[in-house]
Amino acid sequence: MSQVVEMYTDGACRGNPGPGGWGVLLRYDGVEKTLHGGEIMSTNNKMELTAVIRGLQALTKSCDVVITTDSKYVLTGITEWIENWKKRNWRTASKKPVLNVELWKELDGLVGGHTIEWVWVKGHSGHAENEIADQLANRGIDELD
Repeated sequence: MSQVVEMYTDGACRGNPGPGGWGVLLRYDGVEKTLHGGEIMSTNNKMELTAVIRGLQALTKSCDVVITTDSKYVLTGITEWIENWKKRNWRTASKKPVLNVELWKELDGLVGGHTIEWVWVKGHSGHAENEIADQLANRGIDELD
């Protein structure tokens, strides 16, 4: 059985919109790597998406990945909504343009290279790795100054 990459992601925003940050904890074969960053003006959903994108971009080859997120927006978007968005030329069921479409397109391109299992956890519920990802996302905001 091949090793699985564990990825824990989170996004944060102080104000929505406002300064935003994203964080990723990667774990593979007992080794951990953390990533974080921020944007002066963003939204919580953009930062949640960016965290997953940056985490997937850090992988150097096709992998089996378990991605754990506290964002139902990201989870539902990538596992349920995206196929219909693509069929409707990136429009929602109500014919409005999909929000954050460039990030969704980027994520869609990245997930195809991997076998991914998506896991949702409740945010701020004491899930150790989710708390680390949250701390990293907040560090991303703190380091903007």
